[in-house]
Amino acid sequence: MNLNSIQPTAAQGRRRSLGQELAAQTLNHHTRRHFLRDSTVGLGALWMAMQNQANARNAVVPEHSANNPLSPLAPPMPAKVKRVIFLHMIGAPSQLELFDYKPTLKELDGKDCPQSFLEGKRFAFIQGTPKMLGPQYPFQQHGDSGAWVSDRMPHLAKQVDDICFIKSMQTDQFNHGPAQLMVHTGQSRMGYPSIGSWVTWGLGSENEDLPGYMVLLSGGRLPRVGKALWSSGFLPSVYQGVQCRSKGDPVLNISDPEGTTRQARRAMLDSLNRLNQTSHETFGDPETITRIAQYEMAFRMQTAVPDAMDISKEPQHVLDMYGAEPGKESFANNCLLARRLAQQGVRFIQLYDWGWDSHGAGKNEALNEGFKDKCKQVDQPTSALLADLKANGMLDDTLVIWSGEFGRTPMRENRGGTEMTYIGRDHNPSAFTLWMAGAGVKGGFSYGESDEVGYNAAVNPVHLRDFHATLLHLLGFEHESLYYPFQGLNQKLTGVKPARVIDDILA
Repeated sequence: MNLNSIQPTAAQGRRRSLGQELAAQTLNHHTRRHFLRDSTVGLGALWMAMQNQANARNAVVPEHSANNPLSPLAPPMPAKVKRVIFLHMIGAPSQLELFDYKPTLKELDGKDCPQSFLEGKRFAFIQGTPKMLGPQYPFQQHGDSGAWVSDRMPHLAKQVDDICFIKSMQTDQFNHGPAQLMVHTGQSRMGYPSIGSWVTWGLGSENEDLPGYMVLLSGGRLPRVGKALWSSGFLPSVYQGVQCRSKGDPVLNISDPEGTTRQARRAMLDSLNRLNQTSHETFGDPETITRIAQYEMAFRMQTAVPDAMDISKEPQHVLDMYGAEPGKESFANNCLLARRLAQQGVRFIQLYDWGWDSHGAGKNEALNEGFKDKCKQVDQPTSALLADLKANGMLDDTLVIWSGEFGRTPMRENRGGTEMTYIGRDHNPSAFTLWMAGAGVKGGFSYGESDEVGYNAAVNPVHLRDFHATLLHLLGFEHESLYYPFQGLNQKLTGVKPARVIDDILA
């Protein structure tokens, strides 16, 4: 007997191995959903269809163009706001030195803090019995609305009749990282989409050559939890914020490598897109479409972004109005960039400014030293941004938000239980001030009150969930209906706890 007739050749063995490998790879990509879908009786598919139908009764499911996950969409409800500019002062500025005037606290300055203020409270650094600390700067009323603003914000004080103050904000978190996540994602843990991601998922972008969600930084360093604040979380990654710079290349790696032509880059992308399209047709992974869209966006951004972010094209009087200096990294430059990006149709523009953590542990973070410098850096450009948007007719459909992550205590920080050289305040999640200006909100209006020393929200408390629900409402969404299925839950920006729209502040 010829053994060769029954034993496979080496080539046949290799072919069999390749076939087995292909079968194994196919099984790896065959999920339980595929099994249920392909079952002969189709019971799995029927059950899944019933589940989807039940979930979809009140759901908002953005249906973007198949080839453009950022295609512009109309909101499901009438909307007052088309775009958002969010100014976050990283570190939590003291409301008691800016917008929340407390004459009673001035009378208590230097006296021992009542024990009732300390019992059952958690502090980051206060120990023992601290002293009460009165306002460090004088306040005056401004505008027709008579809003109280300290002398640290003389330029912004001229805009108070366009501003809606909420003075009874509250959060669940008293440490910076979790509190910053709460403001921007609605959760204190990483891995959840930011507000900008929810908004661009729901509405897309008005400019196909620019990202729908752009992030600008100033102050010299990243926020404490970094890019998690503008992450897309479990949403497709095309909806994450794109970090930009106000000096050097506006976006990292936006320039072609030396020796690479634009024509060569186009040919390479065409080949890569064909491979990705084949992968998507085979496996149906939505991230593949995201990848194609991001490559194409990056190609278009190479010409669109440098033009949009070149503030040297602005007239000198506009640069002077903001205090902007082309080529520098500054909050002033970023405010001017925010106006330019808003004009270009960017949906959500996020500014972070580091340096507001006024504990008093050193000169730079003291209320009587570094705090003055931070106020000077942001006062003029913030005021200029509001005035510029209004002059261009954009404040009618743009919402500007200004906030920290929590407030500061009415007691003086006594790190180690002793009086410190510099003056500062500890973290206070129970009362802080957030303001909004522009589309959909009442100008020259103040909502809510803290108690007589600014320690707790006393009248009309507003949790961050309420703020998020209100923001979505202004953009044309009912906050309970905008959700994304993930880990067995219909995940929402407002989470699972009750949230309400603050109707009283709506114009």
